[in-house]
Amino acid sequence: MTQQTVKNVFLWPSRSYIRKGLEAYFTVLVELIWSKERIIEVYLNVIEMGDGVYGVEAAAQTYYKRPALELNRSQAAMIAAVLPNPRRWKPSNPTAYIRGRQSWILRQMNNLDPVGFGS
Repeated sequence: MTQQTVKNVFLWPSRSYIRKGLEAYFTVLVELIWSKERIIEVYLNVIEMGDGVYGVEAAAQTYYKRPALELNRSQAAMIAAVLPNPRRWKPSNPTAYIRGRQSWILRQMNNLDPVGFGS
């Protein structure tokens, strides 16, 4: 995830040995300086979640017509389920595979919060 964050935030999209070297350097630097929570936060705010849709907030608005904070567990899990390839899979048109990932994510959410988190 750190490498993806570095590529999306600090580097240009083309491929080259120079960019790969910078990617490795920045990845180590980010791992040393940022907390895991910060890396995840930045990643979720910059990841492409569809054609012209960047970040989880934009995905919530695009696919569910509501702010990310107002998503229910199922909707949040569906957005998470399309990662790491949200250009291939869409929350609005999930495959059986994505529905299976969503179910797994929901189980993990329940394991982390046995008293029930959110709606």
